[in-house]
Amino acid sequence: MAERLADLYPGAECELVHANPFELLTATILSAQCTDVKVNEVTPEVFRRWPTPEDLMAADPEELEEVVRPTGFYRSKAKNLQGMATRLVEQHGGEVPGAMEELVALPGVGRKTANVVRSVALGLPGLPVDTHVLRLSHRLGLTTETDPVKVELALNPLVPADERGRFSLRLILHGRRVCGAKKPRCGACALADVCPSSQV
Repeated sequence: MAERLADLYPGAECELVHANPFELLTATILSAQCTDVKVNEVTPEVFRRWPTPEDLMAADPEELEEVVRPTGFYRSKAKNLQGMATRLVEQHGGEVPGAMEELVALPGVGRKTANVVRSVALGLPGLPVDTHVLRLSHRLGLTTETDPVKVELALNPLVPADERGRFSLRLILHGRRVCGAKKPRCGACALADVCPSSQV
């Protein structure tokens, strides 16, 4: 399955536009309950006004809320962004840490966000589990777990450590383009012959 997905989506990349780990961390926090497209509309202004953790830490909270408002849950997101930036400055010298336990200790950062930053921006092993990865891992018979952390831990041994991030990105693309939540297009799926849920 991993090999076929790699053939289907050889250039799978994170769709959140960013130039460094701090920008990706910021964008991923904003992406909660929001589309990547909408986040990419908002982040250029965020990065222009507050390009560093020091800048974001010192931002006017109401101004920050207004800029991130289109992403939804803007008050809690603005608070998390400033908390994250403050923690980076005070505990990590303004740099985004790579250790999972240090990332998830940042405000607004769970394992999914941490794994995105690790795998995409830091070149470390990380398998983000979003709704598409959760759905496809069940349909493909890779796990029966329903908790995202348990799903991550079940999938990790199935792919090489340095491929985990790309495997997740490919599952996400396949979930968006072929294996939709309501109407999976089994007739157009390259995994249909090995998928226990296939309707073909």
